[in-house]
Amino acid sequence: MSLLVVGLSHRSAPVSVLERAALAREAQAKLLQDTLAAEPATEAAVLATCNRIELYADVDKFHAGVAELSTLLAQHSGVGLEELTPYLYVHYEDRAVHHLFSVACGLDSMVVGEGQILGQIKDALALGQELHTAGRLLNDLFQQALRVGKRAHSETGIDRAGQSLVTFGLERLADGVPLGDWAGGKRALVIGAGSMSSLAAATLARAGVAHVAVANRTLERAERLVEILTEPGARSAAGFTASAVEMAAVPQELALADVVVSCTGAMGVVLTAEAIRAALASRTDEAGAGAGRTDAACALDAACGDAARTGVRLALLDLAMPRDIDAAVHRLEGARLVDIESLAEASADAPMAADVDRVRAIVSDEVAAFGAAQRAAHITPTVVALRTMAADVVASEIARLDGRLPDLDDKQRAEITQTVRRVVDKLLHAPTVRVKELASTPGGAGYADALRELFDLDPQAVAAVSRADSQAGTHNTAREPA
Repeated sequence: MSLLVVGLSHRSAPVSVLERAALAREAQAKLLQDTLAAEPATEAAVLATCNRIELYADVDKFHAGVAELSTLLAQHSGVGLEELTPYLYVHYEDRAVHHLFSVACGLDSMVVGEGQILGQIKDALALGQELHTAGRLLNDLFQQALRVGKRAHSETGIDRAGQSLVTFGLERLADGVPLGDWAGGKRALVIGAGSMSSLAAATLARAGVAHVAVANRTLERAERLVEILTEPGARSAAGFTASAVEMAAVPQELALADVVVSCTGAMGVVLTAEAIRAALASRTDEAGAGAGRTDAACALDAACGDAARTGVRLALLDLAMPRDIDAAVHRLEGARLVDIESLAEASADAPMAADVDRVRAIVSDEVAAFGAAQRAAHITPTVVALRTMAADVVASEIARLDGRLPDLDDKQRAEITQTVRRVVDKLLHAPTVRVKELASTPGGAGYADALRELFDLDPQAVAAVSRADSQAGTHNTAREPA
């Protein structure tokens, strides 16, 4: 295993750099294809979220791999290599495994313990499988990362250690008022119908908003989200309604909305400062009794006191990277904008130390187990090639015996053949079992080389077994649900 990850995240780079380096799905696909075409890499996967971009690869040379992956990230992100390099981090082999497992558990998230990263890891694996850039190593790695993340959430209270980015963002908008009190009776506009937007819409519906309008580039996806929000059994507030609208209807919805959440995959601004200014101008007074607002929302703001005195008439949450909402909105009177950058500055994660320590222990145990399994798997092609060679020797000797003793009947020939096979199996059993055990220990990769030298195994035969095993493993893993 020569696993290498090169990336940048909210911990290593300012939001302005992350925003410029963001990769659309098409750009991710091209990055994977170009990485695989590069000489040092044999497998590749990219994990791109709103606050991280990481390129994973199986490489045969460390320094050449770091240089190539860094260059590829710069080329595809559009941020120059010289500017990007100070923000990049590099992890190799077990440290790379440890990093991904920590990410999967939410330990490296902007809000510690958030579970949305598991869906993003699953998406990264699916893209690698779709493009056939994820082979045996990365399939095993990402599948195990998903299992480790689920284990952390089921066996510890890491979920309580932090809040989802959506919930934390909405609570920042509420500015100290309980979310249920703040949201009650309001009208919301959610732009986008992906996982983050869907979670935001569901959270607002449960918090008590009166109506959610969902706008999306593909209307069918917006309509599907509305169906989910309003279907029987959905945990929405009493009297809740929802509607799906075209993106062209966003200006009209802005004029009606009290709360806006935007998280799309667009590479440019979706809501300009001018559009927000126009929406604010449609309201008749700073107290929020403007046209289109619900009576319940106006009455609630008056009751909330502190919230009403802030003069906020339109609350906006931007969860996209790059940003959907023009940063100039921060300067507009009557608007309150919370975005990824302000969330990062808020130091959201105040984790429970005991739960975090338990998750870290799980990660350490799983990293050790994964490394041992990979090292043991590394020697399997050599063991298979050895046993294949032994079977060929037995077959050859039995054929030679047939020539020398042509009068043997079938029963005698079968007994001799079985006896020779048993002798060979017994001679090979102890060394092959022991070499697998040794190979699973740190530094055990050399035992496969020793076995090949001792038995003069054909390197091409070992490579052929390894290729067949890798192809079979990739095919089977692709069908396994994460």
